Amino acid sequence: MKLLAKFNLILGLVLGAGLAIAAAVSHHLLQNDAREDVLRQARLMMEAMQSARDYTTKQIKPLLVTQQEHLRSFLPQTVPAFAATENFDYLRASYPDYSYKEATLNPTNLRDRAVDWEADIVNTFRNHPAGAKELVGERDTPTGPSLYLARPIQANPPCLECHSVPRAAPAAMIRRYGSNNGFGWQPNEIVGAQIVAMPMTLPVRMANEAFQRLAIYLAAVFLASLVLLDLVLLFTVVRPLRSLSTMADQISVGKMDMPELPVRGKDEIAVLAGSFNRMRRSLDRALKMLGS
Repeated sequence: MKLLAKFNLILGLVLGAGLAIAAAVSHHLLQNDAREDVLRQARLMMEAMQSARDYTTKQIKPLLVTQQEHLRSFLPQTVPAFAATENFDYLRASYPDYSYKEATLNPTNLRDRAVDWEADIVNTFRNHPAGAKELVGERDTPTGPSLYLARPIQANPPCLECHSVPRAAPAAMIRRYGSNNGFGWQPNEIVGAQIVAMPMTLPVRMANEAFQRLAIYLAAVFLASLVLLDLVLLFTVVRPLRSLSTMADQISVGKMDMPELPVRGKDEIAVLAGSFNRMRRSLDRALKMLGS
């Protein structure tokens, strides 16, 4: 195998391994960036829903609880969870794959009842009441992987006005929802979880497309670097060595009339060429002395 072929093989293996490692690291980083981007969006939406809850508690509820209509038929617009859920439903008109739910183990409004995977999240919060303030995870859905962000819902004093025992709840609420659900909550008990779920399909696809472009760029740089190094090696190493090899072959068959090799610079190839020229001159003189 010729020197240039050996160099290409060794360099290809070394650069190829480096390229593979760089590609693997880049893919991992791009996927993490995609996940973090989805998580930032989820936190933003969670804060928006929390703002809707706070606005309802501080400004809407005080206005509505004194209305006769609320006393007769109970207005759910006074409930922070209802307000946040309704707000998000308007958002879903533009983002149908996004979801928000105030998943509760024992809700008054049955649309808020936690399904199996949501109940697992709520129970995780209940089992670690002093530790877990936020849970992040992924789950498979019919439309692809989905990332969820969850925060616990705790029964504070305003909640207990309606959810402690049926006799303490507003009569209008009992008439609307009945007395079988949404009661028995205890002070500071974790009764549910706010859960925002967002699809990972689009960010992951964008990350994969970015990785494909990066891989193409890396491969192009790899090939360009290999060609450039080949040219440098050809002119600085291979050609001078080829000239030395040719002269050695000619001398070995007795041809001493070849011109001396050019010596340029002070690198190892130049030193070798100078040494070879001196050896040729010495051998030529020795042969002439023997011939005389």
